[in-house]
Amino acid sequence: MTMLRTVLLVGLLAGLAAGLATAVLQHFTTVPLIIAAEAYEASALPLDPSTAVAAHGHGSVEADGHAHDGAADAGWAPADGLERTLSTTVATMVSGIGFALVLIAVMIVADERITPTRALAYAAAAFAATGLAPALGLAPELPGSAAGDLVARQVWWFATAVATAAGLYALLKLRTLPASAIGVALIVAPHIVGAPQPDGYASTAPAELAAHFASTSLVVHATFWAFVGAAVGTVWQRVARA
Repeated sequence: MTMLRTVLLVGLLAGLAAGLATAVLQHFTTVPLIIAAEAYEASALPLDPSTAVAAHGHGSVEADGHAHDGAADAGWAPADGLERTLSTTVATMVSGIGFALVLIAVMIVADERITPTRALAYAAAAFAATGLAPALGLAPELPGSAAGDLVARQVWWFATAVATAAGLYALLKLRTLPASAIGVALIVAPHIVGAPQPDGYASTAPAELAAHFASTSLVVHATFWAFVGAAVGTVWQRVARA
């Protein structure tokens, strides 16, 4: 089997497995919180439509990198129940395939042997870059939360993820004093610039619900990457032996 076919096969199988496992986890963790927040948002709309500006946070796997900017801009949305569950599951599995392919590509470029242990280590770094670091400026948000400009937030999130990943690579792989200094600078720079913030803070959901969602989404995001790392390492070894 050629290297390209191996990469694609492992990315597909590992991503599907990790995505399905995460979708099940989401069903019992973040999804109920989002549904509860949407109920608060809907009840507030007739009273004050201006407060219904929302964004799903980057830490939530279900809404990673996408905005929920009110009913006027929402477009199509799956109906509650089976349609919503299937839509979320498919989206998460597609994300899992993407995460797995990125993880494999990075490990190959870094000349790493792909094993469950090493893949988990790289997955932990990936969570730090795509989940933990961006959350310092853009915490996972529920529907009904005030948010800054969507494009500006997406640009900041992407730049933070790339800078953090590059910084971690410089710190952990290059291991020289100049590289370490550059790595620290790359990790810190996005937070010195600062993430785009709304003009004022408001939310239709209770603060306790928002805090619960923020912490839960980060845990789910970390678990997603752990599933991806474990699946990539395990499937790669089995496919390589086939």
